[in-house]
Amino acid sequence: MFSVLGAGSSLFAQNVKFKKYFEDATLRIDYLRTGNRQHDTVGVQKCQKIVGWAGSLTQLLDPFDNGDYRILVKDAQSGQELYSRGYNSLFREYRDTPEGQEVVAAFEEVVRVPWPKKTVEICFQERNSDLQMYTQFRYRFDPDSAMTQLKRQSKVRVETDPVKIQYMGDPHKKVDVVIVPEGYGPADSSKMMRDMRSFCDYLLGQEPFRSRAKDFNVWGVKGLGEASGITDPGKRIKVNSLVGSSYNTFGSDRYLMTMQLFRLHDAIGSTPFDHIIIMANSTTYGGGAIYNFYAMSSLNEMAYMVLPHELGHSIGGLADEYVDEDLSYGDIHSLDQEPTEPNITTLAEFGLKWESMLPKGTPVPTPDDASVPRTENGPLGVYEGAGYHDKGIYRPTMHCMMRDYAPFCSVCAKRLNAIFDLYVE
Repeated sequence: MFSVLGAGSSLFAQNVKFKKYFEDATLRIDYLRTGNRQHDTVGVQKCQKIVGWAGSLTQLLDPFDNGDYRILVKDAQSGQELYSRGYNSLFREYRDTPEGQEVVAAFEEVVRVPWPKKTVEICFQERNSDLQMYTQFRYRFDPDSAMTQLKRQSKVRVETDPVKIQYMGDPHKKVDVVIVPEGYGPADSSKMMRDMRSFCDYLLGQEPFRSRAKDFNVWGVKGLGEASGITDPGKRIKVNSLVGSSYNTFGSDRYLMTMQLFRLHDAIGSTPFDHIIIMANSTTYGGGAIYNFYAMSSLNEMAYMVLPHELGHSIGGLADEYVDEDLSYGDIHSLDQEPTEPNITTLAEFGLKWESMLPKGTPVPTPDDASVPRTENGPLGVYEGAGYHDKGIYRPTMHCMMRDYAPFCSVCAKRLNAIFDLYVE
C-alpha cells in the first residue's frame, strides 16, 4: 500500500512515455454501475473521442492509494500499465444507505483517459473487503474500430467555446478546473458570469489553493436551463435544470448532487478539465463532493467556505472529520481497518498517515483542547471523533476545513499540495 499522505519524488518517477502510447486527445467512457451492497456490475454504454487531453503528459500512473475504484489502462499486447486514476462515486455511498443494502439501482458514471494509439485493455477496478484493488470488469478498446466512436445526441444546450475565467498556461502543466452553472434560466446569463467569477475567487481563496493560484486554469461553460432554480423535493420544487441536480440526495436535505453524469459531461464537452465544480443557482445551503468525481455548492452566503470544503473531498480525497451518526451512508468507514483517506485514522496503520509529522512527545490519542478557537487548527495531534463517528476514528487537529470550516490543517494541506504537483510536474 502506498503512503496515503503524500507523494515523494520516488512515486512521481514514471517511465510511461505519453507520445508513444497516446494521442493528445481524450477517450470518454460512459457506463452504468448497477447493483447494491452485495454486488455490482459495470456496463459500458458509449465511448467518445474528445479533442485534447488536459492531464499531465508525464504523471500518468496514480501514486495515491485512495478511492474505492480505479480505472487502469494497459497495453493489450504487453500488459504494461499505461494510465491509472483512483476515484469514488455516488454508487459507493448508495450501497451504504438503508435502501442500498438490498435494492438494485443503476448509476451513471463517466471516466476519461488519454486516447490510446493502439488497442488497450481498460480495467475497472474495485476495492475489496481487505481494501485491496481487484479488476472487476475488463473492456478491450480498439481506437481503429468505428464502433468505439459512437456519440450520443445531447439535449444539453451549451455554447461551444468555454470561458477562460483564469488562464495561467498549458493545460498539460496546470490544474484545470471547470465551473458548470446549474439552475440558471434564459434570463440569467449575466448573473451566471458574475457567479462564476465569484466561485473562482472561492476556489482560490483558501490555503493551500491561494499560494498555488498560478498553477490553476479555471474554465467556465455557458449553459442555461429552461428555468431558474434547483429541484428541492422538501419544498416541492421541480426544475428541469442543465444537469438535473437536486437537494435531498440519499435523504439528506443539504446534500445537493446530480446523478445525471452523462448530461454533466455533455455540458462540459471539450472544455479541458481535471476537476469539476457545479455551481448551483440557489441560496439554500447545500452541496457535496466525491473524490475525482465532482464538487458542488449552492450560492448560499457560506459558499466561500462550503466550496473549499467540498474541494477537499473532490480534489484531495479528504474525509469529513465531523461527527454525524445519523448520516444514511455513515457505515462507509470500518473501525477495524485503516481508511484510505489521508486525514483520518483508526490507528490500525497509523504509520501510513501523519505519525511522522507529530511533535515529539505528542500523546496518541491526544486529549481534546476546548480552548482552541473554532477558527484555528490548534496543535497537531490525534483527536478522537471523525469520519462521522464519535469513537474509534481520529483526526489531526481540533478544527479544520474538513470539520468546521477552520483553515485546512497541515495534514490536509500536505495532501492537497501533493495532488496539485501531480498535474504540474
